[in-house]
Amino acid sequence: MTVWLTPEGAQALRLSLLVALTAMACSLPFGIAMAWLLARRDFWGKQILNGLVHLPLILPPVVTGYLLLITFGRRGTLGPFLESFGIVFSFRWTGAALAAAVMAFPLMVRAIRLSIEAVDQRLEAAASTLGAAPFWVFLTVTLPLALPGVLAGAVLGFAKALGEFGDTITFVAAIPGETQTLPSAIYALLQVPGGDAAAARLVVLSIILAMGALILSEVLARRLQARIAGR
Repeated sequence: MTVWLTPEGAQALRLSLLVALTAMACSLPFGIAMAWLLARRDFWGKQILNGLVHLPLILPPVVTGYLLLITFGRRGTLGPFLESFGIVFSFRWTGAALAAAVMAFPLMVRAIRLSIEAVDQRLEAAASTLGAAPFWVFLTVTLPLALPGVLAGAVLGFAKALGEFGDTITFVAAIPGETQTLPSAIYALLQVPGGDAAAARLVVLSIILAMGALILSEVLARRLQARIAGR
């Protein structure tokens, strides 16, 4: 009897979930801050910053991976400096998480920004007139009302990170047990004679994970919106 998921496939699954969750968790605070900045502040160079944030969506993933390699690789611009503190990205799972976070960041920022822009600024102004500091206004008024969008952005980021391939394989390769995620495992299986069946099972698993995340996001977002509307 054929094992539905091989040990290598299970290993790739665990690593993919670790990479995607790490990428989402580490980039979410920066995503919220960037979304608020783009939604609520006008400044010189705003459009340039917005373009830089969304650049990974436009660039070929291989180009993004190459830029990460020459920046954070062991011989890159920042690689040796970070390595002196014990922080290594190249050819490590942490590098896969970094690459996935870079690719997921624009989707996260866009979803959160749209949610923040939908918040009535008169509510924020009312809190300010009552003496609340700007950061406290954000924590108590803006962020709670924007939570559905924050959740949507987080899930979109997770789903994008889960399926990232091009920049990841360029930056950290596909080392089994270290950097071989589901997409790179599928690619490796397709290069091996007779690996189609195992690759197909991983494809099905990837679809289930992505769809499950999106459905969960929709359900939770609706509940949050209902709770906010019921206040």
